[in-house]
Amino acid sequence: MNCENSSLSIPKLSISEKDIQHRQLFKGLENKAYFNFGGQGILPQPALNAIVSAYEYLQENGPFSFKVNAWLQQKLAKTREAIATELGTTPETITFTENVTAGCDIALWGIDWQKDDRILMTDCEHPGVIATVGQICQRFGVKVDICPILNTLNEGDSVKIIEAHLQPKTRLVVLSHLLWNTGQVLPLQEIVAVCHNYSNARQQIRVLVDAAQSVGSLDLNLSELQADYYAFTGHKWLCGAGGVGGLYIRPEVFSLTLPSFSGWRAVNVNNRGEISSWKEDGQKFEVATSAYPQYLGLTAAIETHRLWGTATERYQRIYQLSAYLWQKLTEIERVECLKDSPPEAGLVSFRVDASIDYNKLAQLLERQGLFLRTIASPDCIRACVHYFTLTTEIDRLVDSIDRLIKDR
Repeated sequence: MNCENSSLSIPKLSISEKDIQHRQLFKGLENKAYFNFGGQGILPQPALNAIVSAYEYLQENGPFSFKVNAWLQQKLAKTREAIATELGTTPETITFTENVTAGCDIALWGIDWQKDDRILMTDCEHPGVIATVGQICQRFGVKVDICPILNTLNEGDSVKIIEAHLQPKTRLVVLSHLLWNTGQVLPLQEIVAVCHNYSNARQQIRVLVDAAQSVGSLDLNLSELQADYYAFTGHKWLCGAGGVGGLYIRPEVFSLTLPSFSGWRAVNVNNRGEISSWKEDGQKFEVATSAYPQYLGLTAAIETHRLWGTATERYQRIYQLSAYLWQKLTEIERVECLKDSPPEAGLVSFRVDASIDYNKLAQLLERQGLFLRTIASPDCIRACVHYFTLTTEIDRLVDSIDRLIKDR
C-alpha cells in the first residue's frame, strides 16, 4: 500500500551544530521525540522563564497597581507587535483571544445574520468551528452548505470546487488554510479572490480562516492574502502556553463586525468613568482580565524561533523535513500516505493496514517516547514535524512503526 511516488529521491538532511544548540532551549524534547505540534507545541525554556518572571513581578509590585498596569500595557503591546510581524500585518488588526475557537466565534457571531443567509464550509473543518456554525444556523435560520475539499487532496481544483458551491445568499466561507486532518494547504489567496469577486452575491462574501495549523508553520503575509478573518492560537506551532491566541480582522470589514461579547478592554472611558466610545483597533473585541503572563510567554516563544531563522527559513526547513518523513513512510510495507506527493507543510497523515488499531499503535509508540496522534475523519495517523525536528528522530519513528506493524 505504498504511495505512488515513493520512487522520488529526497536527500537526507544534515543536522547542524546550530540545530543541536537551538534544541537545548526546548527542555521538553530531552526525553521524547515529539511529533504532535498540531496538537500542542513544546514550550521553550525562555517562554517558561518569561511566564514565571511575570507572575513574580506582579506579586512583588502588587498585581493590581498603577506600576503593574503600566508595565502590562507595555508588554502586551510588544506581544501584539510580535504576532503582527509574524503574520505580515499591523498590530492594530490583532485581537487577543484564548484560542482558535474563540477567534472563530468572534467572527461568526459578529455578522448580522438574516434568515436564509448561507454559510459555505469545507468537509475538513474542526469540530470547534462546526459547533458554532450549527448554533448560528439554529438561532438565525441560516443554512450551511458543505464543500467537498477532501476529494481535492491529490487531484482536482480546490478553488473551482469552492467557486462552484457559492450562491447568491452565501455570506461567509469557512475554511482552514492548512487542513488539520490531511495536511493539505489550500491556495488561500486565490480562494479569497474568488469569494470577494463573486458577482452573484448580494454583498461581498467574507472569508473566515481557521489558522490553527498555519500560524507558526507557514510563511504568512495576511496583508497579501486578504482573508477577512484569520483565527489562530499560540500554543501549537508557535510553542506558546495554552490560553493565548488571536484573531486578525481585515481593516475593510472591521467596522462591519459586531462585538459578540464585550468588556472594559473593548471601550474607551472618560475621566468620569463613563464609556465614551469603542476601541478602534483589535482591542474592540477583547473583554476583561486574562492570564497576562502567558502573553509574555508567547512573545518569548516567538523570539526564540527567530533566533533560529526567519519565518521563511523556518517554513523551508519544515517543508524539507516533512518531505523526508513522507518519503521514509512510503518505504514501509502496509503504510499508505494520504497525499501521493510530499506535503507542503509539517503535517504528514498516513494509514496502516486495516487490521491494526490506530489508537493502540499510537499508544505503543508513545510508550517508546514517540508522540503523535490519531484522526477520526479521515481515519488516519498524523505526525507533525517542526523546523527543529531531527532527521534521527524521524528515522527512529519510522523504524518503530515498521517494527510494530511487522509484529502484528
